[in-house]
Amino acid sequence: MDTSQVVEALAALAQPTRLAVYRLLVVAGPEGVAAGQLAEKLNVSPATLSFHFKTLSHAGLIESRQDGRFVYYSANFEVMNGMVGYLTENCCGGNANECKTPGKQC
Repeated sequence: MDTSQVVEALAALAQPTRLAVYRLLVVAGPEGVAAGQLAEKLNVSPATLSFHFKTLSHAGLIESRQDGRFVYYSANFEVMNGMVGYLTENCCGGNANECKTPGKQC
């Protein structure tokens, strides 16, 4: 990922409802969750949720698929892993394995 992609993804997540949506989608895994179920879990109106889906989708963080009359959303794990990789690529002077050592700080 390049810097502009990471900035866009982080900006999309820098809002409480979108962050909550994304976290639920990460927990759900590749199968995703129906939009209506997310709206119920978060107590958010469908119109508001649609607005947040658009922002997350534009940043590449989520994907959607139609199944009958339902739309399922899932986290784009490739983008998520790319973002985490970008943020940690220079951890511990480029030796990321040292960052995984308990008690060791970069």
